[in-house]
Amino acid sequence: EMNTRLQVEHPVTELVTGIDLVREQITVANGERLSFRQEDVQWHGHAIECRVYAEDPENSFFPSPGRISYLHVPFGPGIRDDSGVELNSEVSIHYDPLISKLAAWGRTRDEAVDRLRRALDEYEISGIKTTLPFFRDIVRDEEFRAGRLDTGFIPRFNSRRESGVADEPDDTVYKDVAMIAAAIHYARQQRVAVAKRQSPNEVESRWKMSGRVSGVQIHTRER
Repeated sequence: EMNTRLQVEHPVTELVTGIDLVREQITVANGERLSFRQEDVQWHGHAIECRVYAEDPENSFFPSPGRISYLHVPFGPGIRDDSGVELNSEVSIHYDPLISKLAAWGRTRDEAVDRLRRALDEYEISGIKTTLPFFRDIVRDEEFRAGRLDTGFIPRFNSRRESGVADEPDDTVYKDVAMIAAAIHYARQQRVAVAKRQSPNEVESRWKMSGRVSGVQIHTRER
């Protein structure tokens, strides 16, 4: 049996081998030879792919057709997103609900998982339900991170989620939120204090105040 079509997971193969399978398929169809031999294929690093679907993971992955009202696609080192939609695209009930294939590459599996985790946190789609929340929970699961994977992983993972013992986000998120909140509170207190001062000589430099507020805003956007 010969399968001449591309598998959905071909980005993973391309990331770890550096071989563009789409290009190879087109050139072969054009009567040319493959540009490599089997012994030329070398694997480098690790890659993981998430198939982002317009499905509701909280409702047995029931299809969620509709119009995409907001879209923010992640990018950065090792991140690849093969997508067929854009802002205001209509996800129809008549076709496969696949939105994109989000893949992450790293020199090690841990690095690939960490990059994928960041990309999933940055990926935002509004207007329809997607599998993004499901993947965000999986990449934080200790069993997944330890590589203890088999055909029973998803049932075990779902069981942990339903029982309320699925892994919680680490303390870093809460610490960052607390730090941002404290900085905003401090900036507001300073504004009030400046407004109450009567003497012009006591007014704190507006350059300093502007810099502090800008710093808080920038940090907030980055999170």
